[in-house]
Amino acid sequence: MKNLKLITILLLFTSALFASCGYQFEGGGYINSDVTHVAVEMMDNKSSETGADIKFTNALIKEIMEKTDTKITDTSKAIAILKGKINSITFATLSRSTSESVMERRVTANVDIQLFNKDGKIIWAVKNFSSNEDYKVSDDSITDESNKAEAVNKISIRMAEKIVSKMMNNF
Repeated sequence: MKNLKLITILLLFTSALFASCGYQFEGGGYINSDVTHVAVEMMDNKSSETGADIKFTNALIKEIMEKTDTKITDTSKAIAILKGKINSITFATLSRSTSESVMERRVTANVDIQLFNKDGKIIWAVKNFSSNEDYKVSDDSITDESNKAEAVNKISIRMAEKIVSKMMNNF
């Protein structure tokens, strides 16, 4: 009986401690100050990678929806508009088995993102933001394209996570 009282007191004390010290889970809040509703335009794709604009835009929308209190809406109801440009997606050889046979490649994406208020003024921006991912090259062209597409997809998700985090922290 004494142990039960002691455990109960410890649990109450621990709960009170976490509640009073300001501990909280990551996430929540608006992407930038008072931006409660944002329109996300399709990213401008300056790279040669077909469909990258869709992957990167969707990753940004998903990240905003899942990690913030900001609602995605159309431009008529938005407080701000998020615009982006994929400057480049490049591929570099990482390793070879022979002088003519590539085993691994690195994909690097570079983007610009700008958040505009309704008056067209930039309220947040990041330029030349980049990320990369390595993938294994396959002799089978279908597998190789799949590996490459998966690497680009991973980059889009990682970049969206970092960009939304930076927007929320006014970095």
